Amino acid sequence: MATDSDPRARMVRFATFEVDLSARELRKGGVKIKVYGQPFEVLAMLLERPGEIVTREELKQKLWPTDTFVDFDHGVNTAIKRLREALGDSAENPRFVETMPRRGYRFIAPVESSAGAPVPNISRWKIIVAAAALFLAALVAGGLYSHHSRPLKKLTDKDTIVLADFSNTTGDPVFDGTLRQAMAVQFQQSPFLNLVSEQEIQRTLALMGQPVDAKLTPVLAKELCQRTGSAAVFEGSIANLGSQYVMGFKAVNCRTGATLTEQQVRAASKEQVLSATDKAAAALRHNLGESLSTVEKFSTPLEQTTTPSLEALQAYTLATEKYLQGDVVPSIPFFKRALQLDPNFAIAYTGLGYTYSVIGEPGLAAENFKKAYDLRDRVSERERLIIEYAYYWNVDGDLGKTLQVQQVLEETYPGDRWAPNDLARVYTQLGDHEKALGKAKEAARRDPASRLNYVVLAPIYLNLNRFDEARTTAEEGLSEDPESFPLRLVLYQVAFLRNDAAGMAKQVAWSAGKPGLEDALLSFEACTAAYSGRLRKARDFWRRAVLSANSLGKKDVAASYESTAAVMEGLFGNPVQARRRAEAALKISLHRDVQFQAALAFAFAGEALRAQALADDLFKRFPADTIVQSSFLPRIRAQLALNQNKARSAVEILQAVTPYELGIGAGLPVYLRGEAYLAADQPTDAAAQFQKLLEHRGIVADVPVGSLAHLGLGRAYALSGDSAKAKASYQDFLTLWKDADPDIRILKEANAEYAKLQ
Repeated sequence: MATDSDPRARMVRFATFEVDLSARELRKGGVKIKVYGQPFEVLAMLLERPGEIVTREELKQKLWPTDTFVDFDHGVNTAIKRLREALGDSAENPRFVETMPRRGYRFIAPVESSAGAPVPNISRWKIIVAAAALFLAALVAGGLYSHHSRPLKKLTDKDTIVLADFSNTTGDPVFDGTLRQAMAVQFQQSPFLNLVSEQEIQRTLALMGQPVDAKLTPVLAKELCQRTGSAAVFEGSIANLGSQYVMGFKAVNCRTGATLTEQQVRAASKEQVLSATDKAAAALRHNLGESLSTVEKFSTPLEQTTTPSLEALQAYTLATEKYLQGDVVPSIPFFKRALQLDPNFAIAYTGLGYTYSVIGEPGLAAENFKKAYDLRDRVSERERLIIEYAYYWNVDGDLGKTLQVQQVLEETYPGDRWAPNDLARVYTQLGDHEKALGKAKEAARRDPASRLNYVVLAPIYLNLNRFDEARTTAEEGLSEDPESFPLRLVLYQVAFLRNDAAGMAKQVAWSAGKPGLEDALLSFEACTAAYSGRLRKARDFWRRAVLSANSLGKKDVAASYESTAAVMEGLFGNPVQARRRAEAALKISLHRDVQFQAALAFAFAGEALRAQALADDLFKRFPADTIVQSSFLPRIRAQLALNQNKARSAVEILQAVTPYELGIGAGLPVYLRGEAYLAADQPTDAAAQFQKLLEHRGIVADVPVGSLAHLGLGRAYALSGDSAKAKASYQDFLTLWKDADPDIRILKEANAEYAKLQ
């Protein structure tokens, strides 16, 4: 029985009309107007909430409360049309019922109750419900057929989902793998849902005795779901229905087999399949427990977030599959194919950029990262952050923006498995190795199956002088991926720091004959030889490294070996060789790091004009690059100031490097500051700098400034009058250089200085 507060117990009026909501009658001037059934129900719903939108979904639920599948769009349109005819209203110039395109309808005329008082707005909670219903209405708009059941148990943000392969019975191979990728992209927009990573899937499949690229049938996906401790399996299918396509989506509890939620959508053509997937994904996300606000905020259509071309998406899917399986080079043609089919496929440019990064082609990597960045306004929020991170990190070089973007990504998507490791890399670059360690450990907690964890974590332990943990982490990583080159490098450096010649030789032997890997180990051997003053041997290693890189067309890499060698020649007091190698490097590449090292080598060699010209060019080319502006340029300028006997100016210039001196540069900024303090006759300050290098052996590793620090420390002690400590430091240096080439200028100077202390 209706109460006095029930709107249906009242008579309401608008213009010359009055409506008895209890008797379900519409009158005009006391004359009853024939409006029954659905048109009257629409009117009643509009009058209950005058001035507010009543969504098409609300009308559907009221007029067709069962799960019967009908063309409710046509039914709603017909009901609205009949209501307008009864009211003498028009859709073009409405006086009573206003259409809100793609949303619903609103009653716009003033409405009064039987007592003459205006009908009040609905309560706040009803507004929230209406907004939610409004968004849900959008999910089924556009002529698509859909259905869902309520979840038996909603997921939490701690649960993970296994995404199975789609069943494709259309006979069209373009859908193979593509729809799974499309649904992964949609689910990855969610800050709430967590997909089991592809790395975890591959690792678990291997443990199950399955190929890592095995098709994830519902049965196999269910077992994998149980083994990974996940909450649900997400299954999908696509089939023909005449000229149309019908897609089914279902989330199943992998332990009980109960269906949590399901959707079925229909697309009129192949071109509408992705947009139909969008609508299904949004509804599924909400049904699985995600709030409507985040579903609405983070639901960029697939045609924007990926591509409107199914063929391009298929090529991209194959590319990412190969990349994640470690087939980096074979993935490149598929990324390129995707971009040929859709030149606006933003995230595909980022994927291609990372492949070039991995194979040592920073120039090509930067080119593709820049293209993705220019297209970032057409992608999802998550992909925008990923693209911006790649651009700021690899191209723009602004570490402040890089850090900010990655922090937003981690906060917005607390389940993201990549963000902590990416943050660890930024902190490592900045020289904050403790923070880097914390983020790397968090990454390992979020995605323990990821091989990337070992690659990020092992060098951080090395930087913190935790050599045993660095070695253990690298060995554990190699047990899962014996071909991991970064982990091999960590083991090489640990062996060097432990004076383990056999350990270094083992890693060198592993790299022999491996294209793209051999050259890097040769460059490490060159640094190791230079560290102990065996410069002729180091030159031979660098020569071989350059040849190996050039033979593979890796111009930037080859040039970096030449420019590194040029800096070493300059450090050792060999200006002719420093100039020659710097010139050779610049003929191969003008990459940022190559140009910096060439400029520094020219500065060591006394070529002030060449060094200054290159520094000025770097300043113009990389205005936002933190490392260029706050690390590279100060080092060049400080050395030029030292050449002019302006030691105190050099010290001041190098203050800009302080925040980053234990990050990029492997201790070279600290060494230069020590040299500047020596030249400024400040031995105590100089000794502190050289001691800092000796205390951070894991960061310096086999870079020759590590051995030269002993010589610098001896000079600082001698300048301060502490001959005992000076002798000890000189002896440490000369012991390290006992097998050094005898004609090296810096060695001759050290021997002469040591003789004076006797």
